[in-house]
Amino acid sequence: MTSTVIYDEETKNVKSDRLLSTLMLLQAHGRLSTRELAERLEISQRTAHRDMEALSAAGVPILALRGAQGGWELAKGWRTKVPGLDEAELRALLMSQPSALGHPALAAASERAFGKLLAAMPRNMQTQAASIRARLHIDPVGWHPSSDDLSLLPIVQDAIARDCKLTFLYSRADGETGVRTVDPYGIVTKQAIWYLVARAPAGMRTYRISRMQNAVVLATTFERQANFDLAAHWKNATAQLQQKREQFQATLALAPDAGVSLGRWCRVSPAPEAECSPAIPENWTVVHVLFESSNEARFITLGFGSRVHVLAPESLREQVREEMEAAFRRLVPVLQDRSGAASL
Repeated sequence: MTSTVIYDEETKNVKSDRLLSTLMLLQAHGRLSTRELAERLEISQRTAHRDMEALSAAGVPILALRGAQGGWELAKGWRTKVPGLDEAELRALLMSQPSALGHPALAAASERAFGKLLAAMPRNMQTQAASIRARLHIDPVGWHPSSDDLSLLPIVQDAIARDCKLTFLYSRADGETGVRTVDPYGIVTKQAIWYLVARAPAGMRTYRISRMQNAVVLATTFERQANFDLAAHWKNATAQLQQKREQFQATLALAPDAGVSLGRWCRVSPAPEAECSPAIPENWTVVHVLFESSNEARFITLGFGSRVHVLAPESLREQVREEMEAAFRRLVPVLQDRSGAASL
């Protein structure tokens, strides 16, 4: 008896969703034949015809038109009701178009939702929305495409939706791997990278979803912290992370083009008080640069080659000098071999 009730309830939900989808299709496309409705909804033509009769019986003004150009359409001026959007709200909504999600499955689901929403809007607002979308394109893929594996994202979403504990194997950035069992609170995406925010035995933690393996949603549920604000937590957590990061300041003399390039990657400020070497050209700029670490400072400085001169600290200047000398020693045998081959 219980299974029959559950089956009936699921059947009603499926039919309700299908009837709503039918209305959205008619609003978006105007007149559609029974065959077209059946193809779009992946149902039989007999089921499509019965759905139209059910909508009509429910009070929806549906017109049945005969002939070769016939089909089904809604009475002129009738629409499902959605809350009105002003122009600012519409623009803000369309700025978060589905492609910005990055993940194909999520983007496809979002695209369907957008279609339903736009179909329920008045005709003049549909035209305006189409115009806005035609002038905006979001490419979520960077120049160096992310290799993040998001295959576990649906499992994480399921655990969050049902407030169930989640267990998985996690690999940290430093290579340490171990099993984690957590209370999943929410998902955050930052520049196409997806993170799980969860409560662990030691407190709230953040896990990069692409580093998770063998995730299993447990039957055990948990009680969420009252009034937990995911956005506020993320803001505080990222601020604390920035404070904990090692910061390394260096004073550099830069060629004009190098100064412009470096400003795109690091925090740069003028250093008029710094003492310059006589060997530095007059048109170079002396700046203080705040790097995230000494390794980053060495890597970026070496990348500029002859267009940069390290003024301070001495440790960085020594590291750069040693790297350049080592590179030169490796290059000398190659140049000698080429010179010998050329003389022959």
